[in-house]
Amino acid sequence: MKPTGVAILFGLALFATCADADTAAARDYPARPIRLIVPSAPGSPPDLAARAVSERLANGLGKAMVVENRPGATGTIGLAEVAKAPADGHTIGVLGMPYTVAPSLYPKLAYDTSRDLAPVCLILWSSQVLVIRASSPWRSLDDLVAAARANPGSLTFASGPPGVPSHLVGEMLKLRAGIDIRAIPFKGALDGLTAVMGGQTDFMFTPAGNVGGPLRAGKLRALATATPARLSVHPDVPTMAELGYPGFDVRDWQGIVAPAGTPKEIIARLAAEVRSATADPAVRERLAAISMEAASDSTPEQFGALIRAELERWAKFVRESGIRAD
Repeated sequence: MKPTGVAILFGLALFATCADADTAAARDYPARPIRLIVPSAPGSPPDLAARAVSERLANGLGKAMVVENRPGATGTIGLAEVAKAPADGHTIGVLGMPYTVAPSLYPKLAYDTSRDLAPVCLILWSSQVLVIRASSPWRSLDDLVAAARANPGSLTFASGPPGVPSHLVGEMLKLRAGIDIRAIPFKGALDGLTAVMGGQTDFMFTPAGNVGGPLRAGKLRALATATPARLSVHPDVPTMAELGYPGFDVRDWQGIVAPAGTPKEIIARLAAEVRSATADPAVRERLAAISMEAASDSTPEQFGALIRAELERWAKFVRESGIRAD
């Protein structure tokens, strides 16, 4: 049955009413303090990202920003809370690269990343460095790979839980180099680095911000970076691509998401304030101090495209590598 003229007019009126309501909500936004949910523990990369921009965001929005840590299950507990919150911009969350791996490791999530979360803006990038203890006989990545081939199953790498960058990049080396190495999980990156320096594990991929001190103190040696170009803080360390592994780019990233259905005007306001925060020299300096690179000129559309690409990329990698959550 074709809609009548009255039905069409009613539908248009209803649409206009909803649009006016969204515009009014955006005009009055924010009406109260904003919850910024961090789906990981204090001191983690998402937490550092959130706290680096939260004060600047609060100033820009004119309301307090309350950072709440909700760790567990590779970020899925905290993000589920964001997904079910009212879509009014007063509850937002941090989405990082590991959380685009989680849907492939935990198929029965309480939310759908693409359907239930609205991208707002990218905050930063964080790079991984391959390190070994300074007393190791290996002087290069080739030495490490040769040792792994000569001793299948004996070499170990320190990592975080399944799906985090330190785990993924180690598994990627295993797959790309065709070697048999074993992941040894630790609760935190610093615990893993301690194990590498103490000889309990052989090597580790870890955020660049973790290794400056140990490298300068002569406790670690850096062999490579899992980045598309050399890092300015470690200009003498070659990339994995330079060493014969093209396309070996595993960088963590962090950004802001809101519940799906949040009015576009509110998303646009949040995105503008996040961009202002990441352009602030003080915020950029704070991030650079922990070897994180502030994102520039990110839009909700660009961040959404990144999320979709990462979901697809890591789903493919999980299938190829056979990694599991347990």
